[in-house]
Formats: sequence, structure tokens, C-alpha cells
Amino acid sequence: MYTNSNKLLIEAIWTPNQDIIWIQRMVLVAVGIAFLIIAAKIKLILPFSPVPVTLGTFAVLTIGTTYGQRLGLMTIFGYLLIGMLGFDVFANSSAEANGLTYMLGGTGGYLIGYCFAVIALGFIAKLNWDKNIFKLGAALVFANILIYAPGLLWLGQLYGWDQPIIAWGLTPFIIGDLLKLALTASLIPLIWKLIGKARS
Repeated sequence: MYTNSNKLLIEAIWTPNQDIIWIQRMVLVAVGIAFLIIAAKIKLILPFSPVPVTLGTFAVLTIGTTYGQRLGLMTIFGYLLIGMLGFDVFANSSAEANGLTYMLGGTGGYLIGYCFAVIALGFIAKLNWDKNIFKLGAALVFANILIYAPGLLWLGQLYGWDQPIIAWGLTPFIIGDLLKLALTASLIPLIWKLIGKARS
């Protein structure tokens, strides 16, 4: 059950100070955007799919769970805005392929899914599910569905449903995403335990 005493992981790591709260938020958003950019650029190109395997979903899952809904969405929106302005921040973006044109390509639906995933994970974090590996694991599976659903729908709309949409946009990523999910589900509760021990 949600209570006002429930804290997000980021609040436990860096206690909010009302005198500098906006500075704290700007720093965290900047760090989160940098994390997203770096994660997106760590990629494996698949010759049979228009969508590369990246650490982007790992970054999104981690940010959603640790930052919560409000700060997490601010971070995702900031990342998307920078990309929309033409900066090379996405997995396959470049000086030639960037901005809104790139965002409306094959990865467009997944970028929208990032927002849905952050909203869901921010909610479960306030329920303290992020302290339990099994509850968090279940929440992360649901968050992945929220990323893939609009991603696959957009691929189908973009390339046509006569194309192998599932083979392009889902099956090549299942094993990698399970590994990223397991890493997040293990790491977040572990950090909570370390914080508890440090303060006991």
C-alpha cells in the first residue's frame, strides 16, 4: 500500500532539499539524459531488422524505477526534445539521419513506449515493489510490454502488416531484454539493501 513515507530510490540516495530542489532536479535530469544517450549508442546492428539491439531499454527501466513518474518523464521528454532538435542521441541517428524524421522511423513507436514504461515503473516504485526482486521483475516485464506494444504497432503501420513485424521488432531482442530485465531487477533491490545497511 502507498504511504507518504515511501521514497523513491533517488530520494534515498540524494535527499531532496527544498532550498535547491530545482537544481537537484536539473542535475538528475541531465545525468539521466546522458545515461540514455550513452546506453542508446551501445548497440548491436541486426542485418535483418530495422531496429538495433541497444542498452536503451535498460536505461529506461532503471530511470523509471529510480526516478519515479515525474522526474522520469522529465528526463525522457528532455532526451526526446534533444533528439527532435537534431542532435545525435538515438541508436542509429547521425549527422545525416536525425531529428523528427529519424524519430518517425522504425524506432519511433519504441520511443513513445519509453514514456509509458516510465509512468508504470514510477507508480510501482511508490508501492515499494522496487525493493523486492520478484515484484520488480514482474513490473519490468509489464514495462517491456508497454515499450514493445507501440513499437510493433508503429512498425506495422510504417512498413505494412505483410512484413515480418514480430521477427523484426520483437523476437531478436527477447534474450537481450531478459538479461537487461534481470540485471535491473537484481540491481535496484540490492542498492536498497546497501542503503539500509549503511544507515542502520
